[in-house]
Amino acid sequence: MSVAAEQVKQYQGFNLHTVKTEKFKTNSITIKWKSPIKKEDITKRALLPYVLQNSSSKYNTTTALRSYLEELYGATFFVDLSKKGEYHIISFSLEIANEKFLSDPAPLLKKGIEFLAEIIFHPKATDRAFDSSAVENEKRALKQRIQAVFDDKMRYSNFRLIQEMCKGEAYALGVNGEKEAVDSITSSDLYTYYEKALNEDQIDVYVVGDIEEDDVASFVDSLFPFEKREIKTVEHPAEHKVEKEKEIREEQDIKQGKLNIGYRTNVLYGDDDYFALQVFNGIFGGFSHSKLFINVREKESLAYYAASRLESHKGLLLVMSGIDQQNYQKAVTIINEQLELMKKGEFTEDEIMQTKAVIHNQMLETLDTSRGMVEVFYHNAVSQMNVGMSEWLQSISKVSKEEIKNVANKIELDTVYFLTGSEGNA
Repeated sequence: MSVAAEQVKQYQGFNLHTVKTEKFKTNSITIKWKSPIKKEDITKRALLPYVLQNSSSKYNTTTALRSYLEELYGATFFVDLSKKGEYHIISFSLEIANEKFLSDPAPLLKKGIEFLAEIIFHPKATDRAFDSSAVENEKRALKQRIQAVFDDKMRYSNFRLIQEMCKGEAYALGVNGEKEAVDSITSSDLYTYYEKALNEDQIDVYVVGDIEEDDVASFVDSLFPFEKREIKTVEHPAEHKVEKEKEIREEQDIKQGKLNIGYRTNVLYGDDDYFALQVFNGIFGGFSHSKLFINVREKESLAYYAASRLESHKGLLLVMSGIDQQNYQKAVTIINEQLELMKKGEFTEDEIMQTKAVIHNQMLETLDTSRGMVEVFYHNAVSQMNVGMSEWLQSISKVSKEEIKNVANKIELDTVYFLTGSEGNA
């Protein structure tokens, strides 16, 4: 099976990643800005891409900007925020038709790259301050995005677990910043931060599609005048030893309790036992055949949902479950029992094979979209590693039972967080 490969070229101030594939009838361009998470900057960073997306010097209203995208055969443009370990990532993405499939010979890929260059390098600003009405509109929208996390109790409980578990660490900050910091941001403050990010962030440009790599290289080289920069990195401790497990209980007016448990894996993306950790998570709680799903949800009927996920760049294993309040203690006990079984190697070769097959299929499904491809390849850029997709899949297939057991024994319980109703006496 062949998996699309990326070509990487370094330019002044940015890296260009191209993936030539005939899988898609569109071309996608994604520009990622990466910087260490800092409390004083994160809310401005969360606001910045939305202000840039709002309008530009050339497309000076949102209507004009969206109208131009329609002219580009309905190109889609969006921005996004994420965290990978203790880095905050801003993404600008454009998906545009490939002119090879159109009767119109207009160079759409070049026009798409020109559009992104306009958005990033020519914002709607005067005297080193963004347009104040755009900033105020986007500040209101940012506060709504932050509030939406509080209103969605599943997302809120996951956010609170990380806040408590990573107290004092940059990762505790939410991807959208802090609501109380939004109002004080001025148009000139934000512009000053924009200049700083533009000149200091690690910049990675991804172009995926049926493209000519030399053409792409010449377009971005001329259109993206990023300055030379020194990349800021975060120092990772070798291992995080849990000094004392934490138990946090919070009451709100809710009917279904949210039990979230956080563990330290002491394994990061790129470590030798990273692949064993991926297989471990699949057997433990990642999929519908996992121990958490079968034992906590199906056999004991203790949870409405029960699953686990990894934050591979931070070394966290996060368990999420929805339970009735009276089942709290029993659910915590059974979840931790499943981890102990993994540590003792009490799982079968069939479970390993089934999990590897699901991981394999899941990865291929992710690579079936250009956006998924970019996210997969970007793991390497964040971790300064270079793991090709074929190598990634082969490494998963080679993981042994002993390696899974060994990686399970590195995992430590850190924090149990329970969001319960005000009448809970669990």
